[in-house]
Amino acid sequence: MEQRERMEWLQIDGLDLEGRGVGRSENGKVVFVSNALPGERVQASIARSKRNWESGTAIAWANVSSSRVTPKCPHFGICGGCSMQHVDPAAQLAFKQRTLEDDFWHLSRLRPQTQLRPIAGPSWGYRTRARLTVRLVFKKGGVLVGFHEKGSSYVADMRSCAILPQKVSDLLLPLRTLIASLSRPERAPQIELAMGDSVTALVLRHLEPLTEEDRQLLRDFGARHDVQWWLQAKGPDSAVLLDGDGAPLRYGLPEFGITMPFRPTDFTQVNPQINRVMVARALRLLNAQATDRVIDWFCGLGNFTLPIATQARTVLGIEGSATLVARALDNAMQNDLQDKVAFTARNLFEMDAADLRAYGEADLWLVDPPRDGALALCKALVEAVGGKSLSRTEGTEIEHLPSEQGGERVPFNPPRRIVYVSCNPATLARDAGLLVHHGGYTLRAAGVMNMFPHTAHVESMAVFERD
Repeated sequence: MEQRERMEWLQIDGLDLEGRGVGRSENGKVVFVSNALPGERVQASIARSKRNWESGTAIAWANVSSSRVTPKCPHFGICGGCSMQHVDPAAQLAFKQRTLEDDFWHLSRLRPQTQLRPIAGPSWGYRTRARLTVRLVFKKGGVLVGFHEKGSSYVADMRSCAILPQKVSDLLLPLRTLIASLSRPERAPQIELAMGDSVTALVLRHLEPLTEEDRQLLRDFGARHDVQWWLQAKGPDSAVLLDGDGAPLRYGLPEFGITMPFRPTDFTQVNPQINRVMVARALRLLNAQATDRVIDWFCGLGNFTLPIATQARTVLGIEGSATLVARALDNAMQNDLQDKVAFTARNLFEMDAADLRAYGEADLWLVDPPRDGALALCKALVEAVGGKSLSRTEGTEIEHLPSEQGGERVPFNPPRRIVYVSCNPATLARDAGLLVHHGGYTLRAAGVMNMFPHTAHVESMAVFERD
């Protein structure tokens, strides 16, 4: 039987990681309410009910939060690209800081000794990386180009986007016309955006070979709108320039005299302004000296590695992708840092103490993992330094850490300082619990970065020092 919606007045006490208000219904269940903010009392239309929780949408307000603002984008609430445009940017930062602190405490019973000042930048037009879905939808008049609708696989009917640079936002409608004019528009499911400091690249994913007429249409569009076309027939590594040559994509880190070339399908940060500030802060916190050896774990293209090399004695960058490692080495050579940098490919989700020892001791670590965090790496470090292994510590679940095999434990000098850059506060908090409760480190400082304004993504940075 189809569940009927019901109306209920709720007091909103918090926000969840999707930017929804959180309250509690009369039946005691937690309710997640779209378009509701902490401190507001709202009438919610409850559309979904599970055993322990419910979800709905605010339709009326008894009072309105002082943090509420009018969304800039006309597609807000339909497009899934943003969830917090109705929240003042300063309040967004406060929410993200609170999320980080709550995860540290609830997951690992930790509080940073110092709260780092939040890093913020432009709130609009910041996103220079994006994947735009393309769909031929006859019911909506033809081709749609944009982000998915909120909680749906459908494509939002977008005519503009306030978080994309104006140049790219202005291309959304022309791109519809272009794709519709191709010989097989239904076989072009995605356009990936990658902007460098002076080049705008668009990568067209196509499931059928393009005709010469298609290619000419792309050339004409590129010349008219000053964009560079890449064609991707299969996986990301198959992407090639439309005509085989063109100005290279690159971004600069001018504080360190570094220029970073990249391919449009490589991972780079979506927000170049925040990236520059993030790298500068990480290096200040790392405080590498000319005598230090540093390891940069999950190094990617060398976004942190190469700037560190301008300060430290040597840097080892370790990354899971052999393709990225090769490009990182090329970047080191282009920046004349090849004598101070080495790179190697390694699956960092499968590490133990013996693997750690094989890379040698380092004075400092920079750790920048994906959302899954750096659990294996942190376990390996705890094991290598002989940290006490427990099944539970101060309310935090910790898997048993096996002892090393093969006789006596060889002494291992751990890094004196670790700077950990995170895109998931929950996995950061988990890994912090290992480092502090088992590895002898202190959580000196932590803070957030608003890499993705108007979304609930929480990017953060933490500093650990060994007593």
